[in-house]
Amino acid sequence: MEINTETRSVTVCGQPVSLTVKEFDLIYFMSRHPGRAYTRDELLQEVWGFDYYGDTRTVDTHINRLRDKLNKVPGCPDIIRTVWGVGYKFEVVE
Repeated sequence: MEINTETRSVTVCGQPVSLTVKEFDLIYFMSRHPGRAYTRDELLQEVWGFDYYGDTRTVDTHINRLRDKLNKVPGCPDIIRTVWGVGYKFEVVE
C-alpha cells in the first residue's frame, strides 16, 4: 500500500483506490501507527475532531466502506482488522 499525502491518493497492490476525504483521513491516521488498536471514540476524536456529535457507528460505516474498496483489488490482503471489544487496527502484512 502506498499513501501519498500530497495528492491524497492511495494505491494498493499497484491499483489506485478512490477514497472519500474521511476514508483517506481514516486510513492515513491508522497507518501511522500500525498494529495499534483504536476504539471508535479515539478514531472519532482523531479523524472527525472533538466537536463531532454523531454516533460512534459512523466509524463502523466508514471502516466497512473502506474495506470494501480495498478488498476489490485482487490479491490485496485485509489490512484493517477488527479487534473485538476494542475497535480497529491497521495491520502490516508482509
